[in-house]
Amino acid sequence: MPHSKLPSDDELIKGLLANDQAIYLSVVKTYHSTMTNIARSIIGDAFAEEVAQEAWLAMAKGLPKFERRSSFKTWLMCIVSNNAKSRLRRESRQVHLGEYNLDDSPVVNPQRFNKHGHWQAPPKHWDSDDPEMLLSSQQLGDCLDKTVDALPNQQRAALEMFEQQDIPSKEICNILEVSESNLRVLLHRARSHVRNMIERFHEDGTC
Repeated sequence: MPHSKLPSDDELIKGLLANDQAIYLSVVKTYHSTMTNIARSIIGDAFAEEVAQEAWLAMAKGLPKFERRSSFKTWLMCIVSNNAKSRLRRESRQVHLGEYNLDDSPVVNPQRFNKHGHWQAPPKHWDSDDPEMLLSSQQLGDCLDKTVDALPNQQRAALEMFEQQDIPSKEICNILEVSESNLRVLLHRARSHVRNMIERFHEDGTC
């Protein structure tokens, strides 16, 4: 689900350097889930949380030397990606990075998406003061969270970075080490799963 808006990079970095705990906690709340998913997509479940925690320490250590060649959030995601790859080499584990089928046959009719990959016909809004509608809206949100959590690791990481963190496609490709065409497959499949869940919810109220 969407996070509260963080301050600009200038304010954010200034606050972090000044050990502003409120800003630090906001940054963790906003990015930690995505960082864990990036780590998981590279190294698997066993070390994902540990890699994300190590990335926060690396961020704090490296922030005074951050040269601002990218946005703060892209820099942070690259830190966790690089840490995960280093950990993978240290553990000498053979983890398959492509946890998806590159067969690009559509999960749903591709006509439902425009050329930018967004839905042609988004689900109806649930803005209502009616208690039953409000309860349905909360239930839909819970179903959405469960559906995203259940996505394959790289699909979930790609969707979160693209839709929630607004990280440009090329930067996501670099972080996940996938081609642009493979990223499109990841996003298409993730959105298809979400869309199918929403349709089921509207039809019979189930996830």
